[in-house]
Amino acid sequence: MLLYTNKMNAKINVLQVIPKLGYGGAETGCYDIAHYLAEQECGSYIVTSGGDLLKFVKKNKVGIFKLPVHSKNPILIILNALFLSFIIIIKKINIVHARSRAPAWSCYLACILTNRIFVTTFHGTYNFKSKLKKFYNSIMLRAKLTIAGSNFIFGHINENYNEYLNKKKKLRVIFRGINIDYFSQKNISILKQEKLKREWGLEQNKFTILMPGRLTNWKGQEKFIEALNILVEDYNFSNFQAILLGSDQGRKVYTKKLHSLVERYSLTKKVKFISHCKEMPLAYSLSDVVVSASIEPEAFGRVAVESQSMGKPIIASNIGGSKETVLNKKSGFLYKHDDPRELAKNLNTVIQLSQEELKLIGNEGRKNITKKFDVEVMCESNLREYKKLLKN
Repeated sequence: MLLYTNKMNAKINVLQVIPKLGYGGAETGCYDIAHYLAEQECGSYIVTSGGDLLKFVKKNKVGIFKLPVHSKNPILIILNALFLSFIIIIKKINIVHARSRAPAWSCYLACILTNRIFVTTFHGTYNFKSKLKKFYNSIMLRAKLTIAGSNFIFGHINENYNEYLNKKKKLRVIFRGINIDYFSQKNISILKQEKLKREWGLEQNKFTILMPGRLTNWKGQEKFIEALNILVEDYNFSNFQAILLGSDQGRKVYTKKLHSLVERYSLTKKVKFISHCKEMPLAYSLSDVVVSASIEPEAFGRVAVESQSMGKPIIASNIGGSKETVLNKKSGFLYKHDDPRELAKNLNTVIQLSQEELKLIGNEGRKNITKKFDVEVMCESNLREYKKLLKN
């Protein structure tokens, strides 16, 4: 079957394939690019198994197909490849963009069957304790173009997957972007703020520390709680309220562990566990400072970017993507990732700042994100790469 590269003016039809369309970085990136492509008069389609973000997709602009592409079952992977091939032919797809490993195998097979261009985005530092797992991960590097979401991921690929890199295939960095109009203080409703404060039981004159992120060990909630205890014990500061915002996604044992830690340090009246917030800009707007305490590298670190876009100081661990997105001591503060004492020290530093100093840091953060991490820049870069692939 002919590859749709023979005409420079042929319409670009892109099929993105992602396991589930939820609210994570990979998912929102897929969503944003899908709608951007439609606005640029490209054909835009998504294959997914479902997800909460689906209800917001503009179905008159973006075509949706539901397949069990979240499954790692080899038989389903092959069946998905056959169904994808059918979609590719019917919709005249010329770029197939996979955003996770299991669907990437299906896409790879479908692209071989239909002779289309295969693209991937390498979203994280995938586990590879065995050779078999590393081979499974390597599918992300079998594309004509592999996109790394940060310089950190680019370095990770070169360091760990050198045997799978091919000079004829392209590996490049395209930073993830966020919607800076959505994550903006200008859109915040005072009435909604007051309502959320009441719902969460927040007090008016207390310093508010927000730590967003699903409740899982590597996100560093334990270190964060330890830092709060040090803030009270060593710095004699107790006029704060801390919000752990995120779902445990079924990790009940870990949740109990966190609650026990809070009780042990007598922080029960200071720490609030909130499982979900529909409007994250609103959550950021209630905070005085935001914390990202990951003890393992973030591939990109959306929290650091979103908080800066909202004009909020960010304190983040000095590993992974945060090193690229946070301007240390300018738009926020970086600290040693496994050191709660250094985190507490940085929290105390921010607490001592005047409102004017906090505002200056917030302004620097907003400028930083507007310049480097706007979703428009990400979408434009993706489309530019698609065009290059079709041209060549």
